[in-house]
Amino acid sequence: MSQGRIRREDVEKVRGTARLDEVIGEHVTLRSGGIGSMKGLCPFHDEKTPSFNVRPQLGHWHCFGCGEGGDVISFVQKIDNLSFVEAVEMLAGRYGVELHYEDVGRGGGDRPDFGTRQRLLDAHAIAEEYFREQLATASAQVGRRFLAERGFDREAAERFGVGFAPEGWDSLLGHLRGRGFTEPELTASGLVSQGQRGVYDRFRGRLVWPIRDVTGKTIGFGARRLLESDQGPKYLNTPESPIYHKSQVLYGLDLARKEISSQHRVVVVEGYTDVMAAHLAGVTTAVASCGTAFGADHVKVVRRIMGDTNPSAGLRLNADGRGLGGEVIFTFDGDAAGQKAALRAFEEDQRFVAQTFVAVEPGGLDPCELRIAQGDAAVRDLVDSRKPLFEFAIRSVLAQVDLDTVEGQVSGLRMAAPVIARIRDRAMRPEYARRLAGWLGMDERTVLRAVHDAARTAPQQGRHAERPGESAPQAGAGQGTGAQGSSADGARTGADDAAAGIPIMRLADVVNRRDPVGQVELQSLAVMLQVPRMLDVERVGSLPDDSFHVPALQGVWDVILATGTLLDAVEGTLEAARFIDQVLEIAGETVRPLIIEIANVELPARDEQDLQRLATSLLDRLTELSITREFSVLRQRLQRTDAGADPEEYQRILGQLTAAQERRRALHSRDE
Repeated sequence: MSQGRIRREDVEKVRGTARLDEVIGEHVTLRSGGIGSMKGLCPFHDEKTPSFNVRPQLGHWHCFGCGEGGDVISFVQKIDNLSFVEAVEMLAGRYGVELHYEDVGRGGGDRPDFGTRQRLLDAHAIAEEYFREQLATASAQVGRRFLAERGFDREAAERFGVGFAPEGWDSLLGHLRGRGFTEPELTASGLVSQGQRGVYDRFRGRLVWPIRDVTGKTIGFGARRLLESDQGPKYLNTPESPIYHKSQVLYGLDLARKEISSQHRVVVVEGYTDVMAAHLAGVTTAVASCGTAFGADHVKVVRRIMGDTNPSAGLRLNADGRGLGGEVIFTFDGDAAGQKAALRAFEEDQRFVAQTFVAVEPGGLDPCELRIAQGDAAVRDLVDSRKPLFEFAIRSVLAQVDLDTVEGQVSGLRMAAPVIARIRDRAMRPEYARRLAGWLGMDERTVLRAVHDAARTAPQQGRHAERPGESAPQAGAGQGTGAQGSSADGARTGADDAAAGIPIMRLADVVNRRDPVGQVELQSLAVMLQVPRMLDVERVGSLPDDSFHVPALQGVWDVILATGTLLDAVEGTLEAARFIDQVLEIAGETVRPLIIEIANVELPARDEQDLQRLATSLLDRLTELSITREFSVLRQRLQRTDAGADPEEYQRILGQLTAAQERRRALHSRDE
């Protein structure tokens, strides 16, 4: 690949054109967080209370929980695991910005973008189109019959993008080569496999479903075996690739995302056809994992989209029986494998705030089979008949023993007590213990004591020792800012800084919440960075170079002064977003994260008028504090000066002291 560098002007154009709230909103449910601010659950660490702040007008985001922050480019870099160049290219393609590449010594011309994420996405988009076209061919009759037998017509196939991969070894390979893709690109995409004689189509003679990310881009495929001659697995998925990570993708999430966010409900099913059946039946929040069990990374994705944040609401029900904090409903087959999957879901429940349920069809039918046998209403009824996952887990354990015998009852108690002991909400344990006593036919106190003993002796490992929002960051991790440096082709991240041993300042470390002076100085800097136009240009211009008492905040002030453009931002001739970029550009690696944090601090104002009053009040207070410190220093200096030995110096200091006192009086009289 050529080493051409994207022109700086183009990078700035991408940064200015891409809508930060739109890009982040595809991964995080954002809600208003105050004037010019939005909030949501951080996509980079597990949390229950939103600490992820976005300021669209300033073009910056910051998480006060893990310390990550930056602009739209750094967000795409981190969320999609891209290089700086790849992130810029992706955003440029999305927002229609033409990029140009500078020659750095090895031939000129535009930089080819093969091997980048966009090329892999393009290959998958073309492959999806090809597969869909093939579904209409004569050789795909077996695929169309498979769909029809499961109640899916042509319209349903088109809605979900279902296609057919021909039996040939190089059908798709030849098609993509004809569209200009190289063998290394196709190998990296996972669309072809490597054999002793070269590459060949990974999917052959199979029905294929496109697997899309949350933004709707196809990043992989799931394929169902159709032919008796096919000796491969029943389902074959795209392998791990630069754009496809099975532990982080959910089939149907692109279709269900908005409904999940609005309903605060997600239904987790087991297969592609189950997702199709559920959506067609009106359960539009259905998703499925792809080639792997529903795990911790899937939980994080779902929680972000649901806005799974309120611990107390998640454990209470409203009038219609739904969890106030949302619902996660797992549907499983009624066989042993399905029950095992449900018990795994019980483990993952500890990561959710929302109420977690399980829905199992008594006859062992999955949603697709249920829709075929009994219609759409039966699928909806199955979801509505859900039971609390705790109850299902306990009853599944008890089903393994004979409760008609004393031995079975004792075994059931020993097996079920640890299940109740692992319930996240301690207030729910006694009630489930009482229910267990009834199911076992045993004394309630005996069961309560068994649960208590199980809770006390349970090993504190896995997720039970590390709850959502309580996990401590690993050494050197999660402290980055993702802030963009002066280079147009890359930037050091905060994680790089930590790895390099550079100390990274955080607001929590430098400003005490109970320090009134520190809070005034902090909020004053926040106003300067976020809404400088609300400040008075003369007042700002009269602030001395040493206006701040907190050393770290004085360091930020030094950087702001060094830009030489603060007054331009106050006058409104320089946009606040561009001003912040200029400040960050000259800031050192240690102070840059602090600046980003300050630029995202939530100011205590409800509307523009409140914000204007706050800005004026803060500037007054900052000025008064500065004058007070100056007055104190001058008075001490005057006391140390001998008026007889050096009358001229004494009078000079006395004059400065008088002038400071007059400025303070003038400030107070203006307030009155």
